[in-house]
Amino acid sequence: MALDVEVLRSEIRKVYANVASDPKRGYHFHTGPEYARDRLGYPQELLDRVPAEISASFAGVGNPFSLGPIRAGEVVLDIGSGAGMDSFIAANLVGPAGRAIGLDMTDAMLEKATAWQQRLGLRQLEFRKGLAEEVPLDDASVDVVISNGVINLTPDKAMVFREIHRVMKPGGRLQIADIIVQKEVPPAAKEDVAVWTA
Repeated sequence: MALDVEVLRSEIRKVYANVASDPKRGYHFHTGPEYARDRLGYPQELLDRVPAEISASFAGVGNPFSLGPIRAGEVVLDIGSGAGMDSFIAANLVGPAGRAIGLDMTDAMLEKATAWQQRLGLRQLEFRKGLAEEVPLDDASVDVVISNGVINLTPDKAMVFREIHRVMKPGGRLQIADIIVQKEVPPAAKEDVAVWTA
């Protein structure tokens, strides 16, 4: 593939930095807690425990929590956590005995998420900068991996899934929501950064 991966990542960062600072601007995708509740089935009681500023920048495509329970004491990794709505929900579900780790590559999203984590004093929640293809966690350290509308943005999906397998404990669970296509993407489209970020 001739696509320049660094150019792609730079363009994706720009789009999601805008979502962090101006979530209601109007994008080619939906944002916000009403969308999460009304279109994706997030229970209101989960959303009520997330700061409004965080849930405003939510831009997922599904509800990974609908795929199975997150239990108290578990370790959850949220790949492509953005402003952290799913990470905050996971932190509330795992409780003080567990751990939720949000991983993202966009500084603006990480700054927003970390500021609220510190403001709320959620010690079981942390945010790390990194790529889905290079997860900065130890082998077999995670009970549940969640991701919401992010793997489709990665150029090396096979590497993402290898990393998920590496960090997941034996018997761990993968609960993702993402975009799929029903037919082959033309080669020219695979090399067009605008298609990836639009």
